[in-house]
Amino acid sequence: MTTLHTRPQGRQEYYETLRTLSQASVDMHFEAFRDIAWDEPEMSIEYDDPRFILNDADEIGRHPWYKTLPRERQIEIGMYRFAQIAKVGRQFEQVLIAGVMHHLIGMEDRNPEFRYAMHEVTEETHHVQMFQEAVNRFGTDIAGAPAWFTKLAPLITSAGSWFPELFFVGILAGEEPIDHLQKSIMRAGGSHPLIDRIMQIHIAEEARHIGFAHQYLEHHWPDLGLIKRQLLTVMFPVTMRALCDVIMIPSAKARADMGIPSEVAKEIWWSSDDSEKLLRDLFSDVRMLADNLGIRKGPARLLWKALGIDGQPARYRSEVSAAAD
Repeated sequence: MTTLHTRPQGRQEYYETLRTLSQASVDMHFEAFRDIAWDEPEMSIEYDDPRFILNDADEIGRHPWYKTLPRERQIEIGMYRFAQIAKVGRQFEQVLIAGVMHHLIGMEDRNPEFRYAMHEVTEETHHVQMFQEAVNRFGTDIAGAPAWFTKLAPLITSAGSWFPELFFVGILAGEEPIDHLQKSIMRAGGSHPLIDRIMQIHIAEEARHIGFAHQYLEHHWPDLGLIKRQLLTVMFPVTMRALCDVIMIPSAKARADMGIPSEVAKEIWWSSDDSEKLLRDLFSDVRMLADNLGIRKGPARLLWKALGIDGQPARYRSEVSAAAD
């Protein structure tokens, strides 16, 4: 395990990794309106398309309440669910972009972090465009993130300048759950071709973004002062849990629009054995990161358990259903 005072990579090795990531962004990147064939017949949105029925990879889709609904209602809810995830994803990416720009405004010259972070912002901008274009094509107003998240967005983005390490934790708190959900859906057979294409693009580029956030935190942790270390030790699991709910749990308005009964919502998020395991599974990668930083032990470990996100760490990034029991 990495100790508190040992960098997993030296500065030059870390910078070389950033240059590799930057070149990868040059060699393989996607554009929202070039790499998705929006107007091809196979991409059209039809309101009786059974491919919008949620499969068991989605926590709504595998609940008995959803499975007993008429086929038409399953399609209707599935369409809204995909659009709702896309809209919340768009809002989260906007916060990410703004926070990263706060972080970069005072960065010194010749720091490779600047170049890679700008590649990431460019890619996230295209994600915002493809998410919103998808939402627009569903033809109905979709509820996005909870009101508290959108109202606090300016404060959240400002953390990019005054506490960038905490902001990067927030980036992972949003990206890790949606990455887990999208990969699970694709492994289960996917859905509509338009949704599948969007998820393929997002999964491919988010792999670099998540990798950068992990390496950024591991590299900069030894430079943090005592107060920031203690604060980050506590705020790491709290931030993970709070932003996970923003990504994974539809807002009250969205739940009402989909007609999800309150007792069903409680079971889905996170009061059943199945949903509790899902919550733990979402954070196996970040548990590995927290252990590398040495911050998931002692009293802090109790906080992870209280928040329902403790468990075994992944052995490597993106391990499928890492031991979470």
